[in-house]
Amino acid sequence: MKPAYSILLSLGFLLLSACSDKNGPYDASGTFETTEVIVSCEANGKILSFDVREGQMLETGQRAGAIDSIPLYLRKKQLQANIKAVESRRPEIRKQIASIEQQIATQKTEKKRMENLLYAKAANQKQLDDINAQIAFLEKQLEAQKSTLSISSNSISEDVATLEVQIEQLEDQLKKCQIINPVKGTVLVKYAEAGEVTSQGKALYKIADTENMKLRAYLVSSQLTQVKAGQNVKVFADFGETESREYQGTIEWISDKAEFTPKTIQTRDERANLVYAVKIAVKNDGYLKIGMYGNILLSEK
Repeated sequence: MKPAYSILLSLGFLLLSACSDKNGPYDASGTFETTEVIVSCEANGKILSFDVREGQMLETGQRAGAIDSIPLYLRKKQLQANIKAVESRRPEIRKQIASIEQQIATQKTEKKRMENLLYAKAANQKQLDDINAQIAFLEKQLEAQKSTLSISSNSISEDVATLEVQIEQLEDQLKKCQIINPVKGTVLVKYAEAGEVTSQGKALYKIADTENMKLRAYLVSSQLTQVKAGQNVKVFADFGETESREYQGTIEWISDKAEFTPKTIQTRDERANLVYAVKIAVKNDGYLKIGMYGNILLSEK
């Protein structure tokens, strides 16, 4: 009986030791995540090309595909033709007032001749008054004609400006027919295929920055005095049941609010119900994957 009792006692000590520190030498555990972006369509129409594969690396600004833009292009050509038609109605102010200006010049010449005749007593004052009245009438007629033509020209300019704004809007829509990748990363999921008809706001693919991973872990309140933003910590990624790989991590965010311990996360003190989330930035060497478990070590033990 004694050997059996000794074995049971030894197993009990091992069990208590395992339960007392489930994380082993680590201060906290968590899972790796990254910034994910769902790229959506910005135009309506048929997808002409969409050369994106799941797992493919895309650079920022890289062209990922194109949507049919012929209707928009034809609409732009129509607006450009409308501008030419409107411009053709613009009055040529100088030519249309040239006749009145010539009449005024003629009357002023006649006025000088009449003044000379009046000085020589070869004409009467009424004749000179009639010429002055005619000049005044023509000058008012000239101002009215200038005002009318100016209003007409300004109206045409406003119509042209409205059409040009519509062209700028179409040019913006034409640019959106090009599917441009917004961030550098790896394509996680592809939601559409070439040949399909899409619409504005419809998801095309999901991309994630897998080069810069983040380990979301949880600390109890007693550990907050050991951490601060910008602090370097050691991160250990789990590779199988016994293997792990060490990385250098930097704490970039610490939650200012406590939350209940997530069921899938273990902390050094499992009796603590409230924990604080932290995000640790880790440079990926290609081995880290989204959802992989990891541990952190705040200081050497």
